[in-house]
Amino acid sequence: MAVKYETELYPALKAFWTARGYEVKAEIKGCDLVGIRPDESLPVIVEMKKTFTLALLLQGLERQRTGAAVWLAVERNRVKKGAHNQRFGEISDLCRRLSLGFMTVTFYKTKPPVIEVWCEIGSPPAGAIPAAVAENIAERYAAAAIAAPLLPVAVPTARSSGRRKGAAKLLKEFAGRSGDYNVGGSTKRKLVTAYRERALQCALALRCTDAPALAPREVGALTGVADPGQLLRSNYYGWFAKAGRGLYALTPAGRAALLEYAEAVSYWTTRFPWAAAAVSERSTADAAVVAESDAEGADGADDTDGVSSAATYYIEELQRR
Repeated sequence: MAVKYETELYPALKAFWTARGYEVKAEIKGCDLVGIRPDESLPVIVEMKKTFTLALLLQGLERQRTGAAVWLAVERNRVKKGAHNQRFGEISDLCRRLSLGFMTVTFYKTKPPVIEVWCEIGSPPAGAIPAAVAENIAERYAAAAIAAPLLPVAVPTARSSGRRKGAAKLLKEFAGRSGDYNVGGSTKRKLVTAYRERALQCALALRCTDAPALAPREVGALTGVADPGQLLRSNYYGWFAKAGRGLYALTPAGRAALLEYAEAVSYWTTRFPWAAAAVSERSTADAAVVAESDAEGADGADDTDGVSSAATYYIEELQRR
C-alpha cells in the first residue's frame, strides 16, 4: 500500500520513538521528527521521505552537524519489488558506513503499520573494507560504547563548538513548544513554532482581559513571555495594533489566529489562571449574548465596551470544535 504523502509516515514513527521513552515533536528547525529522552543529552533526528533518494541521504548528513543521532526513514512498498529504492540491504550498508540509522515503514490495509530497523547507529559495516577505514571506524565505535540496541549514539561529524550550537538551537526550540501541534514532513503549511506560541500567549492575554488594551509589561506579567514589548512592536503576524502610547490591542487577525491554532491556545488556556477563569465563567446565556452582539455589526470587533465578554467568542468556538 503506497502512501501519497510523506506526512503519512509520521504517526507510525512517532509511536515507535514514543514507545521507547522519547518525547517527540515534529518540524523542529526543519527536522521532520525530533525526539528527546531525559537520560540522553543529545536529541534524535529522523528525516523521512516516501522513497530513498540522494536528497534524503544528503539531508541526513547535514543533520549530523548538530551532533544528534540521525535516522532516515522511508516507506517499504511491498508492490515495488526489485526497484532501485527498495534495495534496503545495500542502502543499510551505506547508512552504516555513514553512521546513520535506517528504518522503513510498511503499510497494510487491515492492520497497523510495521516498522523495521535495518541498521542502527554504530553497528559495524558488513563486508570487507580497507584496513585504514576499518581501524578508524573501530575506534569510533569503541568511543561510542554501544551497549544496547537502538541506542542512538551520535558520531562526531563537525567541530565540537558547531555541534554544541546546533544541538542547543534544537533543544531550545523543542523546549519552547508546549506540545506537538505539527505533522512531520509537512510542506506549505503554517507551523506552530515556539515564537508563534509566545505570540499566541500575548494574543490570549489581550483577548481575555477587561481592559481594551494592555502595556507590554502587563502582558509579560500575565503570560511570563520574555520581552513581550519586542514581540508586540515587531508584530510579525499582524496580530497586534497600537492603541495609544505604550498600549497594544488585538487585531481581527489576532482573534482569528486564536481560532486557527485552537489546540495550542487550549493548552495555554488551562495553564493561565486568568484564562481558565474566563472559560469557567462562560455559560449558555453568554452564547446568546455573543451571538446577539455579533449580529449587530462587524464594527463590534473594534468595540471596546467589554473586551472580556467579547473574548468569550473564541472560547465558545474552541468548545464547539
